[in-house]
Amino acid sequence: MKYAFEKAGESRSFPAGDDFLNGAVGPDQADVVIYSGARFTPDPRKTAILIELGMDCLGDHINEDEPSHANVLGFARYRNGDDSPSRLIELVRHPKAGEAAIAAARDLFAAAGLEVSLCNDQAGRIISRLVVPKYNAALRFLDEGLATQTDMDLTCKLGLGYPDGPIERVVRGGLASYYQVSKDLFDAFGAPAFAPPRRARIAFKQAMAKTDTPKG
Repeated sequence: MKYAFEKAGESRSFPAGDDFLNGAVGPDQADVVIYSGARFTPDPRKTAILIELGMDCLGDHINEDEPSHANVLGFARYRNGDDSPSRLIELVRHPKAGEAAIAAARDLFAAAGLEVSLCNDQAGRIISRLVVPKYNAALRFLDEGLATQTDMDLTCKLGLGYPDGPIERVVRGGLASYYQVSKDLFDAFGAPAFAPPRRARIAFKQAMAKTDTPKG
């Protein structure tokens, strides 16, 4: 199946150099068009149109009642901050999404060696909504002096079989980028468990201060 990319800036799911990105063709030749950052154009002639999402809803980009949007789906490839993208694709459907478009998207990503999880349209992604409360709790425990980072990470690895500890993982991916994920979920749902912890807020403010510092 042939696919095209319409991009504005770098895709978080398929950054520069990604093999999948390198396999794209021109839009006129493609059965599937993938939009990353660029404003999407409805085209019912395409088998599927895929819009890359962050923490936003697919419904923020389309009109679910518009027949020409029946072949439009959202997607996000799980990525821990600045780490390399994982093999998991969360494929987001709206209530009137066509089964042919869903099947085409599944087949396209599967052919690239990726695993696909289908979900309904909600703010935030499945993994983020599951793990952010856990990461936030670990960071708050660290602030409260419950245990050291080393002890908490080691406990999760040895006791729960995690490949890495929660704080280790968040720090490696970047506390500043993690702050934005946590804040977006908190803004969407208002649940205290999603509220960005102190260390993430500080890291984000420091990163913004560096960005705003005049050069010269």
